[in-house]
Amino acid sequence: MRYFIELSYNGSGYHGWQIQPTALTVQEVLEEALSKVLSDTISVVGAGRTDTGVHASQMFAHFDTDRLFDADDLVYKLNSFLPFNIAIARIFKVKLEAHARFDAIRRSYLYRVSTKKNPFTHRNAYYLRQELDLEKMNAAAKILFQYKDFQCFSKAHTDVKTYYCDIMKAKWFVREGELHFAITADRFLRNMVRAIVGTMINIGLGKLEVEELHDIIKSKNRSEAGYSVPAHGLYLTEVAYPDSIRL
Repeated sequence: MRYFIELSYNGSGYHGWQIQPTALTVQEVLEEALSKVLSDTISVVGAGRTDTGVHASQMFAHFDTDRLFDADDLVYKLNSFLPFNIAIARIFKVKLEAHARFDAIRRSYLYRVSTKKNPFTHRNAYYLRQELDLEKMNAAAKILFQYKDFQCFSKAHTDVKTYYCDIMKAKWFVREGELHFAITADRFLRNMVRAIVGTMINIGLGKLEVEELHDIIKSKNRSEAGYSVPAHGLYLTEVAYPDSIRL
């Protein structure tokens, strides 16, 4: 049988999601926990790859097993076994062909910028002392809807077949004294959100004009876009699937 597992994690202590030979990752810790609790060799396939230090308030993965178990009981046992920076929300049965990565219809990210020094959030939000022009940044966010090819925001030398992404939402807003950027698309390129945020911060600081974003996107050149903001302010907040994957 195939199962989906919904989880969240604080990425500060991990070198991203995907297993690496010499670094601790979320996928590795999850697979070890599942294998131990189910007394079976379990491999998981994630909805995507988060980079080193990036967090997820909602992540999905799928795994296969012939072992019989109660889903609620397995959630309880995994949460008892896993470290505090990884939490399991639920486990549910899906169709055998359902795929955590390829069946996702949209993904959402949130980036947090703190404009005041805060000892309780410095590891979870990007501290930026300069004042930002939120109106200009939201004007720039609206420009994103006019394009599909976002090669200019993609990490160089990545093995992708297309740089096309359908952005459905992009907006800056204030929440609890922080500036937040929320973005939703059908897919994202490597480093795309952090590069977009860095470019918009440059616009908010007056280093770039809003209309210059058109030329940056049309250039398809990563060096034309802004800097990549630190990973610790980025959160994967939603991965959505069609109801048809459920049994």
